[in-house]
Amino acid sequence: MEHQRATPVAPTAAATETVVTERSIPELVAEVYEEAPPVERSHLLEQLMRPLGVLSLFGIAGGVFASIRLRSGWNDVRIEDIQNIDAPQVMALVDHAQQVSVETVDGLAQMLSASPVLSGSAAAALLVILLLKRARSRETGLPRGNAAEPRRD
Repeated sequence: MEHQRATPVAPTAAATETVVTERSIPELVAEVYEEAPPVERSHLLEQLMRPLGVLSLFGIAGGVFASIRLRSGWNDVRIEDIQNIDAPQVMALVDHAQQVSVETVDGLAQMLSASPVLSGSAAAALLVILLLKRARSRETGLPRGNAAEPRRD
């Protein structure tokens, strides 16, 4: 009996792009966060924490964001609160925020575009492009990451 090897099937360009986009967004937000001055960092965190409840925040990055919420209030992240927040914690926050409210993460595009300090960053520019593309795909009902192909249901 002869064994046949299964021929690996290459993922479609749309599927690959969607996976890369979804995985890249938390990394890019973390990179933008690390490049940003403290005031902009606090605005980024405020935006990302907004849709999340305190209980949810306790489950992210060892509860560091819940501590910030409890100390600073609902919409105000103090500069002293962000000093110990690092890229992996921001990535975890973005990942969770996307699961709860993808629109919140997509809203970072407007915030980054409006900031003269952050809009000059290559990571911020790429992030804005990815977020706008994802938002446009969602609005038109196209699969994420592929705004050019029609939907095949």
